[in-house]
Amino acid sequence: MNHFALPGGAGLDLVRYPVDPRDRLRAWDASDEYLLQHLAAAEDPLDDLAGGDGRLVVLGDRWGALTTALAAYEPVQITDSFLAQRATAENLARNGRPADAVRLLSSRDEPPARVDVLLVRVPKSLALLEDQLLRLAPAVHAGTVVVGAGMVKEIHTSTLELFERVIGPTRTSLAQRKARLIFCTPDPEVLAARAADPWPQRYAFPSDVPGSGALLAGRTVTNHAGVFSAERLDIGTRFFLEHLPVPADGHHVVDLGCGNGVLGLAASLSAPRAELTFVDESFGAVASAEETFRANAAPGAEARFVVADGAGGLARGSVDLVLNNPPFHSYQASTDATAHRMFADAKRALRPGGELWVVGNRHLGYHVRLKRLFGNCRTVAGNPKFVILRAVRGD
Repeated sequence: MNHFALPGGAGLDLVRYPVDPRDRLRAWDASDEYLLQHLAAAEDPLDDLAGGDGRLVVLGDRWGALTTALAAYEPVQITDSFLAQRATAENLARNGRPADAVRLLSSRDEPPARVDVLLVRVPKSLALLEDQLLRLAPAVHAGTVVVGAGMVKEIHTSTLELFERVIGPTRTSLAQRKARLIFCTPDPEVLAARAADPWPQRYAFPSDVPGSGALLAGRTVTNHAGVFSAERLDIGTRFFLEHLPVPADGHHVVDLGCGNGVLGLAASLSAPRAELTFVDESFGAVASAEETFRANAAPGAEARFVVADGAGGLARGSVDLVLNNPPFHSYQASTDATAHRMFADAKRALRPGGELWVVGNRHLGYHVRLKRLFGNCRTVAGNPKFVILRAVRGD
């Protein structure tokens, strides 16, 4: 499952991160293969890039397959995902590529000043693609080779229109194994006339959310591109806020998978002397949570903002309360692996008597895993779609 065949017969040993031998999901898909085959068959646009200098940019590489395969060209990888960065580092090491062959940049870092080849792995979020293309546009010139890749179900008319609006004329390849390539020709006039980047965006928190949500009424919520439910409060978080526990002063509260940070902010407003930590694997999410918190927190309220894989980096037994609205998609694959990893990390970080509160879709059955892991799980509240669960760490 780990062998990724390259054009010409060579191959790579690729894994997702964190490495789990039981994980049957591959660290690449047919669109990664299609893109590399195109580069190998075409009049090679990479021939002049062996010196590096950040002229080859790989945008949105999900698990480092493209970056590892092209490491000899010293690419710059830009991603919003901490896990993608860690997977890339892991895959470079597994395949004998030096770590310094690649520059790993986040979606919030300053992009390179010049890009000669731009390879785009189309993200699930059109907003994230818009933000990243607009941030890179000043570095693109008339001679830049721009090639995108994605599965057919990921590439829509709106995707192509976005490339055309920001960079220039765009066309697609024929589909191959349900994958498609995007070819975009930079047009200096289009590049010069591009609109300003609309991200981050902000909205006023609604005034009709009871419970802890009432503390947020009218406050400004900041959302960087790609953050879940960036335009409005999502219904799962709304339900969670109606039943959110009030932490004790001085307690350490973690908003795990924080998104734009409204859960942690509500906890802080209800207990201003509590210590908050916001954690997410998305660089944009953590930036959103920090801006939301700084704009709305009570004077003197304390918080840390951490880009990481779950709560694994927090000291064992250092946390009193974990609030978690876990994702259940990994790109196009539905999986509960991320949620289960979050639950295990939360238990490790909680002190004896500390609590994990989780909101999730009712059909996901999180109570089974929580009861097995913690030895207990209580349903706090439920409606036809969502359930809120509470698990307490024992001694």
